[in-house]
Order: sequence, then C-alpha cells, then structure tokens
Amino acid sequence: MDFNGKVAVVTGGGNGIGRAAALGFAQRGARVVVVDRDGDAAAAVAAEIGKAAIACTADVTRAADVAAYVQAALDAFGSIDCFHNNAGIEGKVAPIVEYDEAVYDAVMAVNVKGVFLGLRHVLPVMILQQRGAVVNNASIAGLVGTAGMSAYVASKHAVIGLTKVAAAEVGPLGIRVNAVCPGPISTRMVQDLARQVSPNNPEGVEERYAAGLPLRRYGTVEEVANLVLFLASDLAGNITGGQYTVDGGRTAAPAGIAQAGLR
Repeated sequence: MDFNGKVAVVTGGGNGIGRAAALGFAQRGARVVVVDRDGDAAAAVAAEIGKAAIACTADVTRAADVAAYVQAALDAFGSIDCFHNNAGIEGKVAPIVEYDEAVYDAVMAVNVKGVFLGLRHVLPVMILQQRGAVVNNASIAGLVGTAGMSAYVASKHAVIGLTKVAAAEVGPLGIRVNAVCPGPISTRMVQDLARQVSPNNPEGVEERYAAGLPLRRYGTVEEVANLVLFLASDLAGNITGGQYTVDGGRTAAPAGIAQAGLR
C-alpha cells in the first residue's frame, strides 16, 4: 500500500479511527490533511506526522467549512487522491418513543449531511483529476438494527446508500467509492455507549459483548485503518460501491450476541 506522491484528507482525524488512518497514510508516504472540529486534536495529529501534514478545524455539517478544508488541501498539496470521510457521532441510547429530536437531528447532520457535503465538495476535485478513492465510514449499524440506537442506525444505513450512489455516478470517471463498517472497536465512542447502557458497570457491557463475538474481542482502530488504507490503495483498483465489515464476526454470528445477553 504505497501512497508516495498522493494526498489524503481525513475527517474526524483528531482521534480514534480517523487518527489511525491519518497516521497510516503518512507512514506509507502520503501527505495528509487532518480535519476535525477539535482543532487542537487535529493539530496534534498533524504535528505527530510532521511537515507532510496540515490541520484544518471544520464542522462537517457546514458547507463553508467543508469547502474550506478542500481548498486548504489544494493550496497546500495540489490534489486530493484519497478521502477518508470519517467524522461521526454516536448520539444517545434510548427507545424511539423517547428519543430526543434535537439529538436525532444532530446525529443525522454529522453522520449523513457531513458525509454528503464531503462527497459534494471532494468529488469535483477528483473528477477534474480523473482519479481518486473515497472511503466513507459507515458501521455494522448500517447493516443491522440495534435497539435504542435509532439515529445512529438510520444514519449509517444512509451512509451506505450514499456510497452506492456515488460509486455509480463517478465510477466511469475512474473514481472509486467504498464504505467500511466497523463493529465494536476500542474507541471513546464505544466506551460512551457502554456507559449509557450501564453507567455503573460499563466494563461489564463490553465484556458481555466481546464474549458473544466469534473472535472474542473488540477490534482496534489500527485494524479499521488498515482496511481503509487497502480500499484507498491501488491494490483495490477493481473495488467500488461496496461495504466491508471489520467486526470480529459480529454480523456473521448475531446469535452469539443474543446469547451474551445483548440485543
């Protein structure tokens, strides 16, 4: 997976999966634009990479911010070859009949509108170049339902839909668009969800969930980043419009999760 001479833009790059992807691109020769609404976190990752990276503070729900990070990438490095459309939030755990409308709107704004705006502003650059690879961050929540997570599940199903539409539209122009679907990964987001489910014993939630997975463990951000890098690389030159799980077997064996006492 050689990214020498290529430019990668990563949203939500200040932490978690996005940080791992940004570092992975850089380690393989790419120049990297680290985008995050937490400007300090983005700057820290860019500093960790060095001169081959810049940081951009952006709210992915605002078209002006998205246009600005695209322009910053072009001003600094002249192209966008790889785009990890990663920024997302988890929302709350609550039944639909109790789900707060404002929280629902916020999740859909970041996870769906943010992905759409990223595509809306990055794809024209790739179309002019006649090349590029996009990896949207979906989730296994885009493939199955999870009680209590209506906003997150709806948003990630939408990301997979956007991925398929974009792949069909720009494939003839030499641009590939795919989605990764992480399962339970050791991140702040997953830890927050566990605390919502069981404030007094979030570790117990994670232990039960992991026990129901075929691999019996949560994944790491680096394992997700490795899939992102593969899909963005020339090794995946004939792959587009797909959604690829990195979930420890969660979607292959849902019965195991039920046996572990989770739904």
